[in-house]
Amino acid sequence: MIWLTDKIEFPDYKYATYDGVLALGGDLSENRLIYAYKNGIFPWFSEDDPIVWYCPPERMVLFPEDIKVSKSMRKIINKNEFLITENQAFEEVIYNCKNINRKDGFGTWITDDMEQAYINLHKRGVAKSIEIWKDKELVGGLYGLEINDIFCGESMFSKVSNASKLAFIHLAKNKNYNLIDCQIYNEHLASLGAKEIERGLFLEILKA
Repeated sequence: MIWLTDKIEFPDYKYATYDGVLALGGDLSENRLIYAYKNGIFPWFSEDDPIVWYCPPERMVLFPEDIKVSKSMRKIINKNEFLITENQAFEEVIYNCKNINRKDGFGTWITDDMEQAYINLHKRGVAKSIEIWKDKELVGGLYGLEINDIFCGESMFSKVSNASKLAFIHLAKNKNYNLIDCQIYNEHLASLGAKEIERGLFLEILKA
């Protein structure tokens, strides 16, 4: 396994493990994170573990034109019960993504250092959020990085049914991205039209 140095660089993708682990260590500086995402690499690790950098062989993505909106979701959208905003409560969104109880446990990987790192990227204008409100309460949302015309999704949360789904649909239909990167397979996102593509194709699209 390759350990990173202070220099902002990553090994060639051929050194990635079967499940996509590319390197360990380094830091979560703004410049390293931006460099990583521009090269299809993202961090994913637990508290007290070294930083683990991934570039999986299969990438879960959504081409926005493939978004699936069910009849029930159309009804919810048409009722206008929710208010949708962009970049108005980034810190609240990432806090909820980090702390909300999940059946799959996928919220626990957002460490304190990661939370602060993405807040720093938001202040720099790179990290973005979609917020879903009901009765003036934040009930759902998502956040990720904007890299050129690609949105690199990081996490989402819901306090009420369909809130994160509504945020994802809004992202696909209203932001003019060529691609939404969902990183790894997720059954929920697959039901909305996301699918896996090979790493090589993903990197071609990313660098186009």
